[in-house]
Amino acid sequence: MEATQGTQGGSEPRRTPFEIGLYSFVELTPYLATGERISPQLRVRNLLEEVELADQVGLDVFGIGEHHRPDYVASAPAVLLAAAAARTRHIRLTSAVTVLSSDDPVRVFQQFASLDLLSGGRAEIMAGRGSFIESFPLFGYDLEDYDELFEEKLRLLLKLREQELVSWQGGHRPAIADLGVYPRPIQSPLPVWIAVGGTPQSVVRAARLGLPMALAIIGGNPAQFAPYADLYRRVIAEAGLQRPRASLSLNMHGYLAEESRQAGEEYFPAYASMMNRLGRERGWAPLAREQFEAARGPAGAILAGTPEEVTERVLKHHQIFGHDRFLLQISVGTLPHAQVMRAIELFGTEVAPVLRAEIGSNTNA
Repeated sequence: MEATQGTQGGSEPRRTPFEIGLYSFVELTPYLATGERISPQLRVRNLLEEVELADQVGLDVFGIGEHHRPDYVASAPAVLLAAAAARTRHIRLTSAVTVLSSDDPVRVFQQFASLDLLSGGRAEIMAGRGSFIESFPLFGYDLEDYDELFEEKLRLLLKLREQELVSWQGGHRPAIADLGVYPRPIQSPLPVWIAVGGTPQSVVRAARLGLPMALAIIGGNPAQFAPYADLYRRVIAEAGLQRPRASLSLNMHGYLAEESRQAGEEYFPAYASMMNRLGRERGWAPLAREQFEAARGPAGAILAGTPEEVTERVLKHHQIFGHDRFLLQISVGTLPHAQVMRAIELFGTEVAPVLRAEIGSNTNA
């Protein structure tokens, strides 16, 4: 597809009743077939083509995760998202996630406010504690303060988006005495999502703050996570808060191809390689092909199949969760760029229109 260039200040974000998008951790692992490891420069170029195509085929959101490891490129998501902003017109651009616990909320706000200006009001922050710990020693933080760091820095971030002049004092950052934080974003307030991996405490935190919640489901039966969605809505209701326009996102792994068998054959090697490498660090058993096939079945958490199969699974999950947004991570492990681009095209042209037609304005019911 021919590139669509954004115009400075002329971009407009899409707003649909049910938002559909992608996220990537920008993997930098060798191709299994050849053992070749592409350069970081080429991986970033491929990423920008992926975001550009996602915008062209009508997807609503693209997220980039933050990692500080040799097998990922994206240690600075805001920079990559800013490059994507110049090449897109409508798609919303978010971190997925920003590891807020080991970052400075002032700099995070400034970076994403700048991204908001560059993109014409399309920036979002998805804040989380992160699934890896490398950033804590890298930036001089103690893992014993893991939850306290996130709580304190999240509250500062929210204050920064509410007030131009800020006074603040906490235990893990120098105080701020009536100082201005600039630039200010186009969106007011700048959207902040809370990423949750499956702990009730994180769900309650998001709900009590009245923030939208992104629930990552990367294993098991997705239906077992439904109580977290119920808890989120119940706490919001009990607190007398108004739910955000888009309040619940499901973030899952998946892949698309024209035939179901083809999807499994193409996705399994890279997916298993990545998950097994992480498994060796965390004590997981190796992922067998039989387990993978079960996980991409009706009760599994891997949405790898034809557009029709993926559509059916998302609709089934919507009946359970009633969510407002769905984000798919295709590049779990390094896949050939052409395959990723074809999967994005299928997702945007064949899955997204059906989901919007089927779910429509009932998303927030």
